[in-house]
Amino acid sequence: MTLLSESASEQRLAAGDVVFAEGDPAGDLHLLEKGKVMVRKMTPFGEFQIFQPAHGDLFGEDSFLTGVPREGNADVLSETSLLVLNARSLAAASERDSRFELALHWSLWKGLSRKLRLANDRLTQIFASDSPLPSLPPRTAQSAGGQAHLDMEHKVGLFREQRLSAMEINFLASLSREEIFAPGQVVFREGESGEKMYIVADGTVMISKSIAGVGEEALAFLDRGDYFGEMALIDQTPRSADARAHPEKGATVLALPRAVVEGLLNIEKVSSVRLLKILTSLAAKRTRSIQDKLVGWFLLAGGDIDLSAPPSRTP
Repeated sequence: MTLLSESASEQRLAAGDVVFAEGDPAGDLHLLEKGKVMVRKMTPFGEFQIFQPAHGDLFGEDSFLTGVPREGNADVLSETSLLVLNARSLAAASERDSRFELALHWSLWKGLSRKLRLANDRLTQIFASDSPLPSLPPRTAQSAGGQAHLDMEHKVGLFREQRLSAMEINFLASLSREEIFAPGQVVFREGESGEKMYIVADGTVMISKSIAGVGEEALAFLDRGDYFGEMALIDQTPRSADARAHPEKGATVLALPRAVVEGLLNIEKVSSVRLLKILTSLAAKRTRSIQDKLVGWFLLAGGDIDLSAPPSRTP
């Protein structure tokens, strides 16, 4: 707590103030103590609401983690009190204390995972509206994946690219199992319980949503070294999207069972801070990507979509 307090300062704002503006350089984290803030983007068709933090929520994580400019304005809607967490101080504190680094990235990862699920849900909300949107071809059913063979050297090389420690590399390489998926073949479906986390070893995996009466909407394309499927294992909720091999390229993945992932990422006994940081950065990038897609659909519909931004959780 001492390190956190050294990095934090309180900021009081009035309605009409701006915490940060769209396009501002990446910077500090903010935590909402009380009041109301809306992160929103102005478009030619009006305001697109990105995110409304609830009390106790962090916001601004994606810019903090990825270094990209702010994606929208954080506008103050009523008298508000914030904790501003200085980016440089947080970085320095993380270097001095690995436990602080762990707690920080665990909080960031959990918050981004909630935002990613909400963004997926909002994508479905678009297609549930009466707005005229272009249709996509229906997906075809595919069977489950089979076993592939990757030798230990290949697996070790994959994890070494991510600058994991020798212990982490050997652990993940030894306990992961190879699975090969033909072009278009399903890895998992939305709504299923999560029993494995995956790492793309070769080819491409597409994360998508199946929209009734419309078809399939691609959310992300994952390549060698990208992780996916981890959220359902940690927050104990069903899969929020489909994952399948690229329709043309197919994919080979390494699968890690639930017990292994929970052991690696359990906040009480996490053994791989580096892996947690990788997953946190991926969650930030995916959340930003889906938000960009939501803005695109909003523009395509001429703003004729009700997408009031929900808070990340109930206050």
